[in-house]
Amino acid sequence: MKKVYVGMSADIIHPGHLNIISKARVLGEVIVGLLTDKAIASYKRLPFLSYNQRKIIVENIKGVTRVIPQYTLDYIPNLRKIKPDYVVHGDDWKTGVQREIRDRVIATLSEWGGELIEPRYTPGISSTKLNIGLKEIGTTPGIRLKRLRRLLAAKDIIRIIEAHNGLTGLIAENVKVVKGNMNKEFDGMWLSSLTDSTAKGRPDIGYVDLTSRMSTIDNILEVTTKPIIYDGDSGGLLEHFELMVRTLESRGISAVIIEDKIGLKRNSLFGTDVEQTQDTIENFSRKIKAGKQSQVTDDFMIIARIESLILKTGMKDALQRAKAYIEAGADGIMIHSKEKKPDEVLEFCAHYKKFNQKVPLVAVPSTYNTITEKELKKAGVRIVIYANQLLRSAYPAMLKAATLILENERAYECEKIAIPIKEIITLIP
Repeated sequence: MKKVYVGMSADIIHPGHLNIISKARVLGEVIVGLLTDKAIASYKRLPFLSYNQRKIIVENIKGVTRVIPQYTLDYIPNLRKIKPDYVVHGDDWKTGVQREIRDRVIATLSEWGGELIEPRYTPGISSTKLNIGLKEIGTTPGIRLKRLRRLLAAKDIIRIIEAHNGLTGLIAENVKVVKGNMNKEFDGMWLSSLTDSTAKGRPDIGYVDLTSRMSTIDNILEVTTKPIIYDGDSGGLLEHFELMVRTLESRGISAVIIEDKIGLKRNSLFGTDVEQTQDTIENFSRKIKAGKQSQVTDDFMIIARIESLILKTGMKDALQRAKAYIEAGADGIMIHSKEKKPDEVLEFCAHYKKFNQKVPLVAVPSTYNTITEKELKKAGVRIVIYANQLLRSAYPAMLKAATLILENERAYECEKIAIPIKEIITLIP
């Protein structure tokens, strides 16, 4: 029989997929090149279903002979390996971001006389609308919990942005930018103690307790599906941290980040301008171990935040702590700095690369904000957190609107910086 190649993501199986496979099976043996999680995440969101789950589904579709992984968005490696007689793909890629891929497929098939068959795109089917529909249905704590580890397996760098209420959660969930053939969006949310406290009009000293912060989390959980990383400050007493881990894990939070400080919580960006005390390596390692022992699944992550560069205890101390925290069971290391330039963070990364035992590295470029994600990725950073930009951007706009109303004794002048009221009342379905 002749060989027929069909490349697909198959995250949400719909009649369009079945139509393509039906057309392909008439031509010969159908080999489906199923895009891996990494291949899909390279140009758009992480798929809802894992590669193995999608593979089981596609293998059981009538007409499919076998399923092989397609490791990149580019078809060419698999085509040259299989040398199919036909490639079958819907005609929707004749225009748009996949046009260049189509041209490469045609050129490659010509090397051995293969042919591209393009059935008419199935009308009335929109993967985008189906995706929106799934988001409206929501997710479960178990699915959300696993998502950060899946992202780490699928992407070279993960982009996280802070959210401090349901509205900012929706922004993190839905905002996207199309650049070339890439759909760029945030991969998850950061539940910052700073922005949560500030949004409540409270100082960032640990005054807002876990119960109050869980109310914020619940508001965000109800309207989003992406993974959440929780800012746990120091984690509190060891016994309290154990309970925090269980609470967060049961809600479907993917990770908690705790800093190696003790005493009254003071924001790290004050540095040595205020009194801040770093915990001992032994005590903090004990807290990490206790947290890991208290979690129920292997999916939840505890990330250790190192304050050595903030508190000027030196690079050697930071590296020593990183090794110790990894040995204690930390699932990630966050290196923090309040310098305007990224030099000391990059120096830490360079030393970290030489570690025999490594876990994902996290950076928060709040002060050294000129560095790009590309530069951080090259340095070995796996997760970048934009920790407070949404709240900091919202406050000046609200202050400006209030000032304009007072100055002009009417609301007309602030309309130019506000969205129309119709958009506000239709923003939430």
